[in-house]
Amino acid sequence: MFNIGFSELMIILLIAFLVVGPKDLPKVARALARFVRYLKTKWAEFLEETELDSTVKEFQAAGKEIKEVVKNASPAEELRQVEEETKAVLRRTEKAENS
Repeated sequence: MFNIGFSELMIILLIAFLVVGPKDLPKVARALARFVRYLKTKWAEFLEETELDSTVKEFQAAGKEIKEVVKNASPAEELRQVEEETKAVLRRTEKAENS
């Protein structure tokens, strides 16, 4: 979630150990864990009440559909078909001139 590596975590723990002290560190860790849990539940409630989660999923689905439509609407295939038809007409015209 936060993309914290082992070395960064060790530095954070060392600073916490120096600032808080070894006696109160477990209490602070428990309080921090409770606070993080509280934030997660409030965030989930917020998403549920505002229906942002479903809205985000709808936007992602719409984005995928738009990308698919743009991909399928590419004129490259139509241009190839027109090119082939034009070449075929030119060949027939050349054959008719030579005959």
